[in-house]
Amino acid sequence: MLNQVELLGNLGSDPEKRFTQSGVSVCNMRVATNEKWTDKEGNKKESVERHRVVCWNKLADLCAEYLTKGRQIYVSGKLKTRSWVDNDSNKRFTTEIVANKVIFLGGGRETKQEENSSDEVADEVATDGQHLLESNVPF
Repeated sequence: MLNQVELLGNLGSDPEKRFTQSGVSVCNMRVATNEKWTDKEGNKKESVERHRVVCWNKLADLCAEYLTKGRQIYVSGKLKTRSWVDNDSNKRFTTEIVANKVIFLGGGRETKQEENSSDEVADEVATDGQHLLESNVPF
């Protein structure tokens, strides 16, 4: 069985970092992907999908520190569905991508950290310890 997701998109908002009760870093991001086409009548169309992405530990720390709204990223991970009961006792569900690799690509607002070290950081952003470069994106 295979549960693998790969996305190339832009951040819809700044990453949100928090900590679990046990002190583990977790970062939530919203990534937008789009598809453009021309319909039978020659009209240009576009569809945008928004994805929830979750990163943990050092990957969460790096994403929260260096990524900003609008930045293009490549994400590799797996789909996970969570459920909980809301304040009105309704059972709620969400499906998100739990990232194990993130590659920082171009675009977005430039920050001081990006001016100094975005290339160095792009090499480090993988939970499995692999070094990643933009040339490693599989397309």
